[in-house]
Parts: sequence; C-alpha cells; structure tokens
Amino acid sequence: MKVTIIQPKTENSLLKKRVCAYARVSSLSNSQGESLENQITYFKSKIKSNPEYEFVDVFVDHGITGTKEDRPAFQEMLKQCQEGKIDLILVKSVSRFARNTLIVLEQVRKLKSIGVEVYFENENIWTLSKDGELMLTVLSAFAEEESRSVSENVKWSIRKRFEKGEGILNTKRFLGYDKDMYGDLIINEKEAEIVRRIFEEYLNGKGSHAIAKLLNAEGVPTVAGGKWHDTTILGILKNEKYKGDALLQKTYTPDYRTKKKKRNNGNVNTYLVRESHSPIISDDRWEEVQKELQRRRRSIDLKKNKYALSGKLICSKCGSKLKRRTWNSGKPSQKIVWQCSTYIKEGKNVCEGTVIDDALITALNIEEETVIKEWVVNGEKRYLYTSKADDSN
Repeated sequence: MKVTIIQPKTENSLLKKRVCAYARVSSLSNSQGESLENQITYFKSKIKSNPEYEFVDVFVDHGITGTKEDRPAFQEMLKQCQEGKIDLILVKSVSRFARNTLIVLEQVRKLKSIGVEVYFENENIWTLSKDGELMLTVLSAFAEEESRSVSENVKWSIRKRFEKGEGILNTKRFLGYDKDMYGDLIINEKEAEIVRRIFEEYLNGKGSHAIAKLLNAEGVPTVAGGKWHDTTILGILKNEKYKGDALLQKTYTPDYRTKKKKRNNGNVNTYLVRESHSPIISDDRWEEVQKELQRRRRSIDLKKNKYALSGKLICSKCGSKLKRRTWNSGKPSQKIVWQCSTYIKEGKNVCEGTVIDDALITALNIEEETVIKEWVVNGEKRYLYTSKADDSN
C-alpha cells in the first residue's frame, strides 16, 4: 500500500499579494518631476506584469524631504497597511523611503509586526528576511549621514552668501518689491504706494488694528491675496528692508531632520547689509516710525501696570496673576476685586480661581510678588499671604 500525503492549500497561498509602491522626490524641479513619472510608470508595469501580484497603488510625495514624517502619501500608505489592504511595498531605495535611520527602522518594524514587507530594490533588501534589519540599519545610517552632510553644505553656502551681502528673498511674500533678471530687488511702484501709506497712517496716529481694518474695508490686497491683520502691518513697519537695508539670517534651522526654522535670537551670526537695494521709505522716516513704535509700546506697558498691585498678586491654585476687575459697574452693588486671570479667560474647569476685595488687599501695602491663598471657614473667606520667594521654598 502506498500513501501520498497531500498538504492542504492555505487561504494565503491561493491569494495574490496586494502590492503597492512608494516614490518620493525632494524637489519640484522639472528634472525631478520627470524622474518621478519614470518611477511611477516603472512600478505600475512591474507590479501589473507579475501574475502573483495584485496592484494597489503608487503612493507619491512631491517636493518633500525624507527626513520629515508629515508626508501625506506616505501616511496614507501606512494607514492602508494598518487596515489590511497591503501586503508588500516596493521602494526604489532606502533613501527614498526615509533618510532618517530612526524613521526607517521604526516604520519597517511597525509594518513587520502586522505582516507587511518592504522591498528596497537598489539594495535588494526584503525586510522580512533574516538579514533584512541588519542591512537596513547600516544602509539607512549612510543615508542619514548623507542628508546631514548635504544640509551642512547648504548652510555653509548660505553663510558664505550672507558674508558677501547676498540675500535670499522671496518677493512673492514681500510687499513692494520684485526681482529683475539678475535676481536684484527692484521697486514695484503699485505695491510701494501701499507700504508708504501704511507708514504715513501710523505716523498720523492710527494703530496697526485700525490700519488693517481700513485696508480690508477698501479691498486693498495683501501680497499673498488674503486679509490684512495687525501683525502684518507691524511686520511691515519694523522691516528694515523698506529703508534699503537687509538684515540676513533672521531665522536658522537647528535640526536638519525636522527642517523647522527658528527665530535667530543670537544663536548664529546675523549680517546687516547697508544700502543693499533701493529704499521705499527714507532712513529718517523709518527711524521716526521705530521711535513711535517704542513710545506706544511703553504706553501700553504703563497702562497694564497702572495699579500698584498689577503683576504682584498670584493665584495659589494655578500660579497665574490676579487681574483687577470691576463687578456690577455703575450699579449700587459695584465692587472692585482682584481675580485669577486664568479663571477669567478659561473658566473654573481650568482653575477654581482666587478672588479678593481691592480694599482688603490694598491695605496690606504689598511691594513684592505675593501668593494669595483663599479658603472658606463657616461661610467666611480667609486668606493667607505669602511672598512668592518664600512660597517656592
């Protein structure tokens, strides 16, 4: 008697692998665009021509670096993997998947845990294979170092341009100027009139809110085509470029992975280039506006601290300052109190608040920051006053 063992066919062996591809270019240039189109065509053909594969999609990110995790197509692909719609991801190379070693390994491990494999074609790495992760660790480290090196080279190049007085300005977001064929700033007279008007309106007594409201009411467009805001007006009034100078490297990028810019508060060198381009506002007029900006700022500060106790009383419950308020204004029951500013702005869900009568706290002649602790005994309010320094100890 001869017995032949027939292995049962599993469900997976009867199904095609659901396969997608991921492609990315970090530039929006024409050459990069053509390269991306070639990748899409290549992967579609590769997947559809394989009888064991079922084509899902080619996920594409345009003009986004691989050091960032906020890639929309990449995130959509991961979402579909989590939903069980993808079994295999094809990628041209490790650096196309991500340049950051941690991102590569983290995502590959997440995909591996749900049974999704990634194939890196140039390196011939299958992530579910025995040696896949070891090879990935080495290769993605090289990709990350390459990204860091490129970033440092770009920074060095920009610094050298700054040292020569060569600015990098985007006139699409800069009211009053265009660029000529050589890349130099030239005045856009139509927009320059708006800039001059903003300076004049401010010196004539209008505030930034009032100027923004006026321009919006008249339908005057911003450089980006949106609405005017007080911050936009203040940005124009403070911008030294309108008097023909250029302060370079106002922002910097501390981390090549995130690419996030930060305001330069003395962290790296800044470069002031005098008379770098034609001015819209004269030096004297610009300086006059700066003095007026400072005068109004000091006036606001004085108003904020016009009461002797302003900024000195602190809520024991949340650490916020108490603010002077008038309850039942104009009525016989009118009362002046000091109340927790967090409670006023955000309500009792954030802080239960502290409140004390102005007459009671003023009589104490407080001269330093003091924590006010409030509690109730037999329906009567009691208070404990502690200097902030003693309270922290």
